[in-house]
Amino acid sequence: MENRISSFPPFIDDQSKILILGSIPGVKSLEKQQYYAHPQNKFWKIIFELFNEEFTENYPERVKTLTKHHIAIWDVIDSCERKGSLDSEIKNEEANQIGELLEQYPNVKAIFCNGGKSYKNLQKILGKNYKLPTILLPSTSPLHTVSFEKKYEEWKAILNFVQK
Repeated sequence: MENRISSFPPFIDDQSKILILGSIPGVKSLEKQQYYAHPQNKFWKIIFELFNEEFTENYPERVKTLTKHHIAIWDVIDSCERKGSLDSEIKNEEANQIGELLEQYPNVKAIFCNGGKSYKNLQKILGKNYKLPTILLPSTSPLHTVSFEKKYEEWKAILNFVQK
């Protein structure tokens, strides 16, 4: 049996307007104890480009950028067994308490899912007709081989909810 892995605590505060949900951290993120730590993952590049911020490798500065733009991040899976980083290898998963988190932070106006696994799991957790808009975005993972430009264009949907 593979080792059981766990997600990180959410980054969220009372000013958060959107919640971005991944599935569960990959191997590199778990090693570094940082969200989206794989150097080929486009999450941070997309976020910095969306808000015309100067890109940085400094993780605390990255998190500050999320806070500045009222973005929260978490994962739909609390823990699971997985070999490697592929979502398709996830087994025996336990869900995070997404509904409870959203009740604690009522300023969140939309949920964005970073890839299909997080979107499918979120629908199981909250139901298909949840009260907040739930938007599927292309995964920023290097394993999802859509071009950066295509990912970026779809991720622009975030701007409709944070720049109000």
